[in-house]
Amino acid sequence: MSNPREEFLAGDRLEDVALFLAESYVSDDRLERFGDRVDDGIVIVVDGERGRSAFQAATGTGAMEFAKSAMSNEGEIAADLAGGQCPDAADDEEHAVQFVFAFAEDQNEEVGGIYADGAVVHAYAQCTCGTAFSDRWNVTDETDR
Repeated sequence: MSNPREEFLAGDRLEDVALFLAESYVSDDRLERFGDRVDDGIVIVVDGERGRSAFQAATGTGAMEFAKSAMSNEGEIAADLAGGQCPDAADDEEHAVQFVFAFAEDQNEEVGGIYADGAVVHAYAQCTCGTAFSDRWNVTDETDR
């Protein structure tokens, strides 16, 4: 595996963070040098400290503060980190993910739950409607999502 995003999603880059920035949110072609182009934006995987700084520069919000604000509102974030389903979306409304901040945590059998089953991806997203939400999953479940 040589793709940083694939390695991150497989739980092999626990010291790194992943960022998804929608084209509609940040339109800077220079970002393609740092990540993977996806349909609606770019996914960047970088070491934790640089990633948190990049997130703050791109969004104007501290990464951990954003994660705390999104933590209590569960939604569905795409397994590839490039989108999701806002929990506040109604059938007749258009919602789109503006950005995602994610990190992975190693398996921890002492904690139990999904942490006992393998590495866990924690992802936090911001919708165009202003709703911040979170999702988490085992890296082994990625293909099931």
